[in-house]
Amino acid sequence: MKTAELRQAFLDYFKQQGHTIVPSSSLVPADDPTLLFTNAGMNQFKDVFLGREERDYNRATTSQKCVRAGGKHNDLENVGYTARHHTFFEMLGNFSFGDYFKREAINYAWTFLTGNDWLALPQEKLWVTVYAEDDEAYDIWNKEIGVPSDRIVRIGDNKGARYASDNFWQMGDTGPCGPCTEIFYDHGPDVAGGPPGSPEEDGDRYIEIWNVVFMQYNRTADGEMMKLPKPSVDTGMGLERITAVLQGVHSNYEIDLFQDLLAAASSVLGGAATTEASLRVVADHIRSCAFLIADGVMPSNEGRGFVLRRIIRRAARHGNKLGATGPFFYKLTGALVELMGEAYPQLVSSRTQIEKVLLQEEEQFAKTLDKGLRLLEQDIAELKGTEIPGETIFTLYDTYGFPVDLTNDIARERGLTLDYEGYEKAMEAQRERARAASKFGIDYNAEGLRIEGKTEFTGYEHVDGHEKIRAVIVNGEEKTAEAGDEAVVVLERTPFYAESGGQVGDTGLLTWSGGRFQVTDTRKEGDNHLHLGTLIEGELFPGLEVDARIDHRRRERTKRNHSATHLLHAALRKVLGEHVTQKGSLVDPDKLRFDFSHFEAVTPEQLREIERQVNEQILENTPVQTEITDMEQAQKKGAMALFGEKYGDVVRVLSMGTDNYSVELCGGTHVGRTGDIGLFRITSESGISSGVRRIEAVTGLGALEWIEGTERTLRETARLVKATRESVVEKVQQTLDRNRQLEKDIDALKAKLASSAGSDLAASAVEVGGLKVVASELEGADRKSLMETADQLKNKLGEGVVVLASVEDGKVTLVAGVTKSATGKIKAGDLMKHLAAQVDGKGGGRPDMAQGGGSDPSKLAEALAGVPAWVEKNIA
Repeated sequence: MKTAELRQAFLDYFKQQGHTIVPSSSLVPADDPTLLFTNAGMNQFKDVFLGREERDYNRATTSQKCVRAGGKHNDLENVGYTARHHTFFEMLGNFSFGDYFKREAINYAWTFLTGNDWLALPQEKLWVTVYAEDDEAYDIWNKEIGVPSDRIVRIGDNKGARYASDNFWQMGDTGPCGPCTEIFYDHGPDVAGGPPGSPEEDGDRYIEIWNVVFMQYNRTADGEMMKLPKPSVDTGMGLERITAVLQGVHSNYEIDLFQDLLAAASSVLGGAATTEASLRVVADHIRSCAFLIADGVMPSNEGRGFVLRRIIRRAARHGNKLGATGPFFYKLTGALVELMGEAYPQLVSSRTQIEKVLLQEEEQFAKTLDKGLRLLEQDIAELKGTEIPGETIFTLYDTYGFPVDLTNDIARERGLTLDYEGYEKAMEAQRERARAASKFGIDYNAEGLRIEGKTEFTGYEHVDGHEKIRAVIVNGEEKTAEAGDEAVVVLERTPFYAESGGQVGDTGLLTWSGGRFQVTDTRKEGDNHLHLGTLIEGELFPGLEVDARIDHRRRERTKRNHSATHLLHAALRKVLGEHVTQKGSLVDPDKLRFDFSHFEAVTPEQLREIERQVNEQILENTPVQTEITDMEQAQKKGAMALFGEKYGDVVRVLSMGTDNYSVELCGGTHVGRTGDIGLFRITSESGISSGVRRIEAVTGLGALEWIEGTERTLRETARLVKATRESVVEKVQQTLDRNRQLEKDIDALKAKLASSAGSDLAASAVEVGGLKVVASELEGADRKSLMETADQLKNKLGEGVVVLASVEDGKVTLVAGVTKSATGKIKAGDLMKHLAAQVDGKGGGRPDMAQGGGSDPSKLAEALAGVPAWVEKNIA
């Protein structure tokens, strides 16, 4: 059975058992700051397990894409060197949300694994583990399923603390958890290793293939185990592992999917052996990189983007070890799409984007390696002793992405060693900084205010309403608010829109007889709208009925900007290409900001066309349509999901423009017709990170105000250059051309002065150890003039040393040059370090040319006078 067939068989089996097939969620967990990446099948159901969210099904099955390459669950360094570690893997799972429990879960697993209609694994090959205290699970396995007691292993708290066990599962330090039972496959006595729980369990003979977690508790930050309202089931079976069992191989890299990827990688890399560890790294990493990019992650220097960049560079490095001399990794995208595109269509639609991202990163890494090599060569040249310091190794790795193993290779060639202890100290200090700043260690249970019930949002149709207060919170406590208190108010119904989807929350007033509450922001917590603000007068308490009214003018301006982002998104995809996807947005009353994936600056011509298309749709004045439907129907309509948003089973589809110009999922507030936007004007376009651009724009009155401001600037510029509105561009161009010519004339004069000074200074050279030495200050010279004069002198001296300096604004500029024939005797970089230190500065450079500076001009004369003596002392 092939990998794709096994994936489908699993889903079909559980569908027959009444489970709803739920698509894999994104690798970027929606609204979950506790996770770096989706790392288990249950991540998307966390709130369901906790009782905070309800679905219209209580049984589900998935094939969930997962990444473990950062944060708590990090397998990166093992990948390629073991049989089963991957950065990306698929987790097959079946879930019960308060429906069935232990007995049914165990029977489902056993039937699928051993049933003749399904996988038909020999029963005698399967071993089982249970949590030591879980007698119920033990009895089900032993007395009902019939697994002999000598193949059932009880695993207790074997990790040093209560509930710290291989058979007690928890999603994090807090949150859903419970005992689990695992199923192992015995590869037979020909393979080394012992059964689970034995001293030899780390061998490859007994391999875990299925884990059934019985969700019974919610663990709080203080370690208390709170019983979940509905005991549930979370199971997981690694697709790659079970495929290896069925295909009779011991390594995941030997299954059909990986064999095809390894063959593709080998072809791209000129025929490398498919058993090479480095080739396995490349084959593994293309999956995680491609899927992360398809899910909206872009390489960067922090968070998820940094992990992606690290994986790409690790793949590039291993490709280099196999002989790659240029970008190669991106070429594997096609092979991956062919293998997995049918199961994951987003790979197909994102292929161009994935290839561009990978190619750009590979090219950037090549430049980074070149910089790192130059720095390493410089440090080696200045090394005292035979050990490269740990700080140097760390700087190369942390700043330049320079792999430690590459540093070690170069050191070995020079007969040098690495200070690994110092490197590890520097790394640990960085880890501590990262842990302190991490955004991915939040308590599952520390999610703000806990308020029962659900706020009904009426703001699509109404801007005001007569509503009842359900809760008032002051300083974190539910209590009556008094005048002057800053408070949070929860209404049973509200016209106030809560911040989400990039749209800011509404502001406005709550009023009642004798009272007034100023709402300064509206946010969402679970199913409730939180109205944040200040009580101006009166008292505020639960049960009080109030008149709620939003700031209507502010909402209307925000609606125009929000609707314009949808038209902008569609225009970007039509003008720049289908690879464009949203990477974030901000919509407020004054402006809109839209971040999107694209690899180069948008040209002025493209911006004009984008702006023209948006305004064309505005002028068509078509109705904006909304429809409530399920996700499947929404996708059939072509609706696009917004980046970073979490969608339920019922979604709101927004269509606008001629012939459904834009169709997206969106819960925000919008204009009734496109013409209500009024006018759309792009104010800026810029790059904010690798492969991500940002457009800022204004609409309606904001656009008119921006145009008026531009007109004022144009009139003032025309006045300053004494031109008319029509001739101002020509007049400014003439002024710039004249300035450039003056700059050229100045440079030419400086060059003549440098040549003249060079001739004069050459005559003042003193001879030291067979070298002609010149050390002098040139008044008014900039660094460029010093460099040119030094080159002139070197040509005139034949074999010698030149030091030139100048002082400007209290700062010393230094240049040192050594003729190439003399670099074996004296190094310009060494000389510059000595000189710069004399004037309280720093400097360095190549053996033939070096630069530096200092902050103490008073010591310059003495420093220059000492150059001949330094040369005599240090000449080789």
